Amino acid sequence: MFRWYVVNTYSGHENKVKQNIEHRVTSLGQKRHLRQIVVPTETVTEIKDGQKESKEKRTMPGYVLVNMELNEESWSLVKNTPGVTGFVGASNEPVPLTQPEVDRLLHRADATATKAPTRAQFTIGESVKVVSGPLSDFSGEISEINQDAAKLKVLVSIFGRETPVEVGFDQVKKI
Repeated sequence: MFRWYVVNTYSGHENKVKQNIEHRVTSLGQKRHLRQIVVPTETVTEIKDGQKESKEKRTMPGYVLVNMELNEESWSLVKNTPGVTGFVGASNEPVPLTQPEVDRLLHRADATATKAPTRAQFTIGESVKVVSGPLSDFSGEISEINQDAAKLKVLVSIFGRETPVEVGFDQVKKI
């Protein structure tokens, strides 16, 4: 029976381990026992210099998911792959993932309901310039960062008074 297992790897070597396992599967003729090897990633949108930039980010650094039929040959094939430090679970008995865990790790839930999170490249106290909207060309200092709403609260000087203004991540740039 094919189940999903988590394989521990050296951090940063996940893609290399995936390639190594795929190569070993074909060279050792084990395609009937291993279905799929996945490096769990998510797409993260970052704002840099006022531009949105999408990046692939590993959600589980140091781990690779393998969909396989566990037997002595397949276990040995994966365990003895360069870069693999072992399976998650007891030393001789890997623990398969449950279906809800697999769905969560592979983002199968509802692709329309989950949108890529936006990560700000800003810090509180940093000086920024508003580049769009009614307050464009105003400069100010960041007083709050709301990651969930992708908004900043910036203190701008209007008529000599500091006034808090809420702007989106894409409406400002660093000075």
